[in-house]
Amino acid sequence: MNSNQKKLVKSTVPVLKTNGTDLTKHFYTRMFTHHPELKNLFNMSNQASGKQQHALAGAVLAYAEHIENPEILINVLKSIGNKHVSLNISPEQYDIVGHHLISSIKEVLGESATDDLIEAWTQAYNELAQIMISIEEDLYQSALKKDGGWKGWRIFVLADIIEESSEVKSFYLKPKDQNTIADYLPGQYLSVKLFVPELGHEQARQYSLSSAYHPEYYRISVKKEHQPNAPQGVISNALHQKSIGDEIWVSAPSGVFHAGIDGTQPLVLISGGIGVTPLLSMLETNKNKLQENTTVWLHSCRNEKVHAFKDHIDRLNEDNDWLTTHIFYETASKEEHTPFKEGRIDLAELKDEVLIDHAKYYICGPEVFIKVQYNSLIKLGIAQEDILYEEFGPQLLHFN
Repeated sequence: MNSNQKKLVKSTVPVLKTNGTDLTKHFYTRMFTHHPELKNLFNMSNQASGKQQHALAGAVLAYAEHIENPEILINVLKSIGNKHVSLNISPEQYDIVGHHLISSIKEVLGESATDDLIEAWTQAYNELAQIMISIEEDLYQSALKKDGGWKGWRIFVLADIIEESSEVKSFYLKPKDQNTIADYLPGQYLSVKLFVPELGHEQARQYSLSSAYHPEYYRISVKKEHQPNAPQGVISNALHQKSIGDEIWVSAPSGVFHAGIDGTQPLVLISGGIGVTPLLSMLETNKNKLQENTTVWLHSCRNEKVHAFKDHIDRLNEDNDWLTTHIFYETASKEEHTPFKEGRIDLAELKDEVLIDHAKYYICGPEVFIKVQYNSLIKLGIAQEDILYEEFGPQLLHFN
């Protein structure tokens, strides 16, 4: 891009701030009208809720704001690239997206969409697409080079299903071809794909791997949404209705939220609800590798009934002096058996426990939960680079 084109793209920042979501809504409607087959790739629950339109609007705005130095966004782009690879996105699909995005800019901006502005945005999109295609090709090749690695979708069999709480089940996935499966870093996820009869097309969802790597199976742990007919509950409820021996499509492990397997830094793990899953993988890996790094785990959920992996964590907590846990229940009954604190996590009250030299802090849970815990850590003086978080669904959180 030349300097004038960059200025033209940047000139659209005010419009994107006020009308960005209008643009992305128009874009998705246009693209799905011309290419309904892409509904197999996109999370239609996030489309129905508006989260995906909002996330894309934020991404387009961020790209326009940093058009002079897009490398600032490299970590965000790598995260998106990992999600794309887990969905088997191809370079050809970038052409489709680009065509409908540029057409949408023309149609939404109307007379203000001059030929020069459209040419500038076309060039900007093409450059971004090439960055993403390059990132994703590296990830594809990295996966293929792994022992047991693969690209795209592979059939796995549900070898076992374990009830972890009143609303969470663990699914043990073994490859149908009985060949080797790739290892992964603790905290990463994989995508599973199912055909949804009521929607008439496939849908894929990402689920964190909830155990340390085991060469014979992958384990994911899925919370069943309470509204099975709501868009966000379609896949989780479908999985909860599956039986041992059923088959599903699975992509290779992916994701940028992870702990190293050979690190020696203390860990502070902060989870809310089903956010327990990637952090449990980190904890098990720490134990299995005999590193036994000092670890503090703070977990919050509604009550003991929905507390997944409670007994497993209790056993680890009893057997190891390197692990300290703090459990928070929003509501409690007289029947509770686990030591807990009533209410929600307040890191300021636990600063003597969580302020550990050279520690890394990992947060996973609902959007609001992540915001609160992240900001609390910043107020306690923790450096941004030492705080990592995983947001399930579209990336809506941005911390400066």
